[in-house]
Amino acid sequence: MKVFRSSTSRIVVIALIVTALAGCGSGAGSDQGRVLRGTYISFPDYLDPALSFTLEGATAMHNTYIPLLTYAPKSGKAGTALIPALAEDLPQIDQGGRRYTLFLRPGLEYSDGTPVRASDFKFSIERLLRANSGGSTFYTGIVGAARFAETKKGRIGGITTDDDSGKIVIRLEEPSGVFSYVLALQFGALLPPGTPAEDQTANPPPATGPYMITNVRPGRSWEYERNPAWEANGEALPDWPDGHVDKIKLEIRSNPIVQVDEVEQGKVDWMKNPPPPERYAEVRNRFEGTQFREEPVISIYYFWMNTQVPPFDDPRVRRAVNYAVDPEALERIFAGTLTGTQQVLPPLMPGYSKFELYPHNLAKAKKLIAAADPADRDITVWTFNLAPSDEAGEYYEQVLRQLGFETKLKVIDFTNYFTVIGNSSTPDLDTGFTNWLLDYPHPNDYFAPQLSGESILPNGNTNWAMFDDPQVNAKIRELGRQQLGPKQEREYAALDRMVMREAPWAPFGNLTLGTFVADTIDLDKLVVNPVYGQDLTSFEFK
Repeated sequence: MKVFRSSTSRIVVIALIVTALAGCGSGAGSDQGRVLRGTYISFPDYLDPALSFTLEGATAMHNTYIPLLTYAPKSGKAGTALIPALAEDLPQIDQGGRRYTLFLRPGLEYSDGTPVRASDFKFSIERLLRANSGGSTFYTGIVGAARFAETKKGRIGGITTDDDSGKIVIRLEEPSGVFSYVLALQFGALLPPGTPAEDQTANPPPATGPYMITNVRPGRSWEYERNPAWEANGEALPDWPDGHVDKIKLEIRSNPIVQVDEVEQGKVDWMKNPPPPERYAEVRNRFEGTQFREEPVISIYYFWMNTQVPPFDDPRVRRAVNYAVDPEALERIFAGTLTGTQQVLPPLMPGYSKFELYPHNLAKAKKLIAAADPADRDITVWTFNLAPSDEAGEYYEQVLRQLGFETKLKVIDFTNYFTVIGNSSTPDLDTGFTNWLLDYPHPNDYFAPQLSGESILPNGNTNWAMFDDPQVNAKIRELGRQQLGPKQEREYAALDRMVMREAPWAPFGNLTLGTFVADTIDLDKLVVNPVYGQDLTSFEFK
């Protein structure tokens, strides 16, 4: 599972309601001939849909490479709804959740004129496994996929297709209640057969969406033009927005202050990442509602505590830490880009039901520590070297000192941080800072990779709390096999409370994503989807 999807803010990452899908289906946009110009603070990890694992990549490729399913082109919770994309309808699910059947829409083409065929789905999944994509693990539950990923030989027997009818049948090793969401991941976007099983960032493959990527200068810039196949594809996908501009040019600006200045001066039309902390309040105060808008991001920021070693093997100590951490103080550290929380599931996530088991109370925290009287009071606190995450680590260290612990703060380079804390051989993994956005808007994506004992790994571990509770494990496994509905949402809400009573984390915030645009852009029309970020088809000039 993914550690986090960057919003370069990352962190995510990763929301606004658009008008009744103005510009949907085929037909010309309202800003023909105009060029949308924007900036990213860093180049996406990949411009190859099978390889990208960041919000930046999801935003960049959502309207070029289309999976079988996708999410409604809307902001807020409405944008978490699964809808058909290249498939005609949502999957037919039978055999107790082990078989998923879909039909490809007829008449689709890639931007090079190649017909889109049902067998391209099988090719695309095999390609990402051959390429050792970070998204491979989402698909290894398909019958034969794990073996194919290991050997890179033969074919995946669990995917059968019929190009004449467009039928695609996927058989899974075990029942899954989340596989429909996997089918909406960009990793599984269809690509033409023969696309090399290696990074295609410098020469992106032919596209199925309204735009195609052109003129890539890796690390510096990339551009979009209208996809000539969209005349046919847009008719086949009448609910997919066409986009308003004919060309898009995106460049890298590593200095976020420069990004803000260029948007304010009208030199560019928007910036992908939010304004930096030192300019955030200024931009919000001056431009909110006209050029700046904030939306909640499906995300969680928290301090993990290693539940398998002292002193955090004692739940009384972990509860004390939760009482001692003040979400309001961390809201200030994050310059208002976080909203305080004390639970696993964030708003907009199905199953979310607000509760606060640990209202800030330092005196009560100290009493709990006194009662627990931990023998081991030497603690190493981990965080990384990007603001304000480094400041959050410093704050957390101070809180632990107030509780009577002897602390050592380890601030390491962001590029290595999750590799280091995900390696069980790293010494002194006591507690630290982390965050999580989402792979897909299903509560299992928060519980299974971060809180199930089955997810504890010697390398690439994302259960940083090393939390292994048999009752919680069983409930995660049970719910993960069921299709999501009102009953399951209620049970996930109860699971959230169950976990937080054991307090393996001290959650403190959910991210908000601020989008800053030039005064020439119609902010009211802009969609910032909670899964893939700003929707390039929704940018419209006034």
